[in-house]
Amino acid sequence: MSSEKGRRFSHLKWKDRLKIEKMLKEGKKPKEIAAALHVHSTTIYRELKRGAAIQRTTDLIDREVYCPDVAENKYQANLAAKGPALKLGSDYALAAYIEDKIVNEKYSPEAVLYKIKEEGLTFSVTISKWTLYSYITKGVFLGITNKNLPRKAKKNKAYRKVRAARLPKGDSIEDRPQEIAQREFFGDWEMDTVESCKGDLHRLLVLTERKFRREVIIKMPDGTMASTVKALDRLERKLGSRLFRSIFHTITVDNGSEFADCEGIERSCLTKQKRTHVYYCHPYSAFERGSNENANILIRRWLPKGTNLAEVTAKQVKEIENWMNNYPRGILGGVCANTALAEWAETAGVSAPVVHI
Repeated sequence: MSSEKGRRFSHLKWKDRLKIEKMLKEGKKPKEIAAALHVHSTTIYRELKRGAAIQRTTDLIDREVYCPDVAENKYQANLAAKGPALKLGSDYALAAYIEDKIVNEKYSPEAVLYKIKEEGLTFSVTISKWTLYSYITKGVFLGITNKNLPRKAKKNKAYRKVRAARLPKGDSIEDRPQEIAQREFFGDWEMDTVESCKGDLHRLLVLTERKFRREVIIKMPDGTMASTVKALDRLERKLGSRLFRSIFHTITVDNGSEFADCEGIERSCLTKQKRTHVYYCHPYSAFERGSNENANILIRRWLPKGTNLAEVTAKQVKEIENWMNNYPRGILGGVCANTALAEWAETAGVSAPVVHI
């Protein structure tokens, strides 16, 4: 009859791991260690495998030894990952879809779930945003870690209004009608530029519609006010003066030098009449263009700081613009800007030509 009869498969504690290390150094065999700790020998063999580590001797020879720290860390990690049974189960199609969206298409976990709903996709299980974040943190997905997540939590800053040292070139945001601040109507935009790496003059002119977060991105050769006006002129020629006016009612900008030519921005290159109305934010008040700032963060997922914009083609810029306009937004109820705008246009009985800019 085996001397191990009646011994139990039990979880080892930290002090047990220290005893194992000591007894191994004394030359004890796994069965002897198991007897001393009153556990089954398979528990010890499993523990030795868990705590295996490579140690280099003074003779520069690598040998495998048992390390209690390694074993304890692995044990605690496995313990944290266990929890309830994984709701994801064996739905490999859902797991693959999630990994592809996050790793290859730069989606956030929440946006992935919105996309599943928007596209009407069906999987064997459904999971919540918090469950998905938990699975990523616990390492359930082979190809996703927290490093793959596009944004990290930030502390809210207390913003303060700064008094301008000089008058803006046009109307101040203080004069902007309240319905624009409340995003009541389509056609009010925010505008900013995205810079590239040091030494590269190229810029991206980014326009964000406040109600539906529709994006328009135009590559410029530099950040001068002349280039800004020319970029808007090209857009007006593409749309026509009447359509441009119906889409771009107002544009809110910061006090950067690229937006200093208020008259040039507002004046139509085709009719020489007014094509839009510009409002200037307070200095150092990026929060007054919050939608625009969020758009710039999305762009950085594809063009991180330090990217040489001179090497970015117009086709790539358009692809990023299309990606952003098809990206599900929680603020829009989980649909993308194109869908939200099209649904509004259908309900309002108007065309939505901005979708096809």
